[in-house]
Amino acid sequence: MANLRKKTFLMNRNKASIQSLELPTPNKPIQQKDIATVCIYGLSLLSAGLFLFLPLVNLLSPSPWQRYMGAIHGCASLLAVVVIAYAGHLAFPLLRGNVKILPQMRTLSFWASFLSFLAIASGNWVYMRYRAPVNGARAWLTENTPLVHYLFMEYHEFTVLFTLPLGIACTWSLWRYGDSILLKQNRSVLTATCFALMAMMFFAIGGLVSGLNVARIHSL
Repeated sequence: MANLRKKTFLMNRNKASIQSLELPTPNKPIQQKDIATVCIYGLSLLSAGLFLFLPLVNLLSPSPWQRYMGAIHGCASLLAVVVIAYAGHLAFPLLRGNVKILPQMRTLSFWASFLSFLAIASGNWVYMRYRAPVNGARAWLTENTPLVHYLFMEYHEFTVLFTLPLGIACTWSLWRYGDSILLKQNRSVLTATCFALMAMMFFAIGGLVSGLNVARIHSL
């Protein structure tokens, strides 16, 4: 009988100790799961910050044209790509009929179009220096690495222009139809708008990658 009571006492004490380890207390140290979560969020924020810092690297270029023209166009392009990519990703739940994101999509489409205009305007300003007859990047690329110009630059200078009309069309349709765009009779309009947002994201990201490749080979 005494042994049975002793075993019962030990079992209850073990259960209590296990429960005390599982329950959070004010003096309890941070769990490993919490440390992993903090590390993941910290690395994500650090990576995003370094990515957004990318255009400012132009300020270290030995070329005076690259230092201010490249930095301005890089900032405008990167901001446009971030907003356009975010809007393009939200086009997928919008296509499935998510009504909660409609106000956000109307705002995003407007700012995506506006930033696309700034990126294209600054890009045309940079393109004038790119085609300079003396010490221009285009002349050097066509002479030394013509594939970079005809593959990356030709793609870059034409496809990114599609982002502006696509953005204006998406902004008009989202503001014109409002919440009624999710109705059955407007399904074709919703589908066309979502696919246009996805295409806008594709052209913007492709333009960023091709532009970075050209700038890496030869600065302004």
